[in-house]
Amino acid sequence: MNNHMKGELKVIKYDGDDLLETIDLAAIEYPITIYVDDEEFATIVCSPTNLQELVIGFLASEGIIRHPSQILSIEIDENRGFAYVHLKIKQSINKEFFSKRMIGSCCGKSRQFYFYNDANTAKTILSKHLLSIHDCFKLMNQLQVDSIDFRQTGGVHNAALCTNENILFSCSDIGRHNALDKLYGQILQKHISVKDKIVVFSGRISSEVVLKISKIGVGILISKSAPTTLGIELANDLGITVIGFVRKEKLNIYSHPERIIEVENFSYTEIKE
Repeated sequence: MNNHMKGELKVIKYDGDDLLETIDLAAIEYPITIYVDDEEFATIVCSPTNLQELVIGFLASEGIIRHPSQILSIEIDENRGFAYVHLKIKQSINKEFFSKRMIGSCCGKSRQFYFYNDANTAKTILSKHLLSIHDCFKLMNQLQVDSIDFRQTGGVHNAALCTNENILFSCSDIGRHNALDKLYGQILQKHISVKDKIVVFSGRISSEVVLKISKIGVGILISKSAPTTLGIELANDLGITVIGFVRKEKLNIYSHPERIIEVENFSYTEIKE
């Protein structure tokens, strides 16, 4: 539990019978502005924890760096909300390049919307790693048990890097994308191989989330939440197994089911419209 994740608010609660003035916990919202080689690059609204990992993961996800070894120095000014990053090889950053959409072909298949930098950093996942349906329930339950900040505030998302047996480490943030960037930053810093790893996640499976999973290089994403149609189209194109609505011993397998052990003997039936 990290006290930097939470703040106290005065609140008047109604319990169905009476009104009561009390103190409640709420997730802290914290803006941090990232400078790269003395040039302002982006401002992220986040939870004020694991800020160095967040900055590294965000820059890697955006294609500014491939590895932390490309960074000369990082200085985090928590009081003022600034992160100053200097690269070993200075580069000129065209911010329009990172904010304009393009329509491109993903793996030669469906046409999808991307940021320009996504086309350069998204990876097709070829991992043949397998897991069982039981593993999905076990890991999601472990994420929820460990998510103390969510239970206390209801205002954060959680992302965890896992083996089939256990959670290796997890990150929390008010933003689901930030939680994944923090996870990515730790993976890069700790030189962790992800070819046999799984990401367990609390948030909605949007196209941006699937792209981040692709950039991290993990082949299996498990979430308690819903996907979007574009998210699943991208997952199919990028070789990512997406499992959603993992709740109360039920789940949905949306893409690349061949990584789920029980699917091998599954008999498909025609869906009648």
